Amino acid sequence: MIFLYAFLVGGLICAFGQFLADRFKLTPGHIVCLFVVIGAALDVFALYDRLVNFAGAGAQLPIMSFGHSVMHGAMEAAETKGILGIAGGMFTLTTVGITSAILFAFLTALFFKPKS
Repeated sequence: MIFLYAFLVGGLICAFGQFLADRFKLTPGHIVCLFVVIGAALDVFALYDRLVNFAGAGAQLPIMSFGHSVMHGAMEAAETKGILGIAGGMFTLTTVGITSAILFAFLTALFFKPKS
């Protein structure tokens, strides 16, 4: 059943993004930023953790999960290290994703030429 929930939740998140793109003529950059902020906002109210427990990978794979991870790490660091730990905590859970994005973007730019 978890596979069905993951499929439905992930599909609904993607369908919502497509609706925003079609209805409001938002660019992909706008939608990505909006989804990161929505994921962070849902984590502040502990709603995104419930969604992850319900849907598993269907909630962990979309870009909303990145906002959730940034906020989750920041809140954990704020509890243990105080206000100064927030900046470092934001990157604790997202280091692998950020590093991978930079590395693969570099490799793509190195091996492929853009169209003129």
